[in-house]
Amino acid sequence: MMSPSAIPLRCLVLREAAHKLRWAPNSNRRVGTVQRPTSYHRGMDFSPVELVGYLGSLLIVISLTRTSILHLRLVGLAGSTAFLIYSILIEAYPIAVVNVVVIGIHLFFLRQLLSRTKEFFTSLELNMDSQYLRHFLHFYADDIESHQSGYTFEAREDQVRAFILRDLVPAGVFIGRKCSDGTIEVELDYVAPQYRDFKVADFLYSSRSEIFGAHDCRRIWARPGSEHHVEYFEKMGFKATTLNGNQVLMAELEAVIR
Repeated sequence: MMSPSAIPLRCLVLREAAHKLRWAPNSNRRVGTVQRPTSYHRGMDFSPVELVGYLGSLLIVISLTRTSILHLRLVGLAGSTAFLIYSILIEAYPIAVVNVVVIGIHLFFLRQLLSRTKEFFTSLELNMDSQYLRHFLHFYADDIESHQSGYTFEAREDQVRAFILRDLVPAGVFIGRKCSDGTIEVELDYVAPQYRDFKVADFLYSSRSEIFGAHDCRRIWARPGSEHHVEYFEKMGFKATTLNGNQVLMAELEAVIR
């Protein structure tokens, strides 16, 4: 049996051993303790491989927020491509196979969207009492408000009203006012979000639409709306000018009809 006098000495020895185990000489690093992996201490210092993966994730999320089918496909294609590269780099081949399939799907539908020969466009002029027109405007009322704040439809005799049909589906609507000076004021030129790839606009402002050819007008003009609204008309060939003292966007019909 250990004598009582030896107990304090044993305690001192154990205390010293514990101290040496916890602290290495001339170092402030603990010894004998489990060290966390380096990745926990590096903060936001990502490797290039991880950045590719995060880029793919970001692009996929962004693609899901797109209202345009064309934009959804393009951004989704970029995200799937980034994920394919990432999965190959980390040797996750099942994920690579899935993204190859997804890329193929995006390319297939992009080819259909960008092929002009496979789509059919036509215009359909509307009567004043068209209920379908009123339902269309009501359904897209919030989106129309975001582009042309304060717009309200009021049927009149001097209006030009027409749907732009894409594969016989109403993709957009044009409403204009025939003015006494031989011009047409654009009251509403609206395209549904899923069809905003400028194909509808290219058809509208062309001789194929037959909307303007049926009316004896030389110029077409619109009041400036939102910034996006102005950019759209400028891209279609409209120029900023003044009309009766008001700032408008105007184009000669011969210049925009193509």
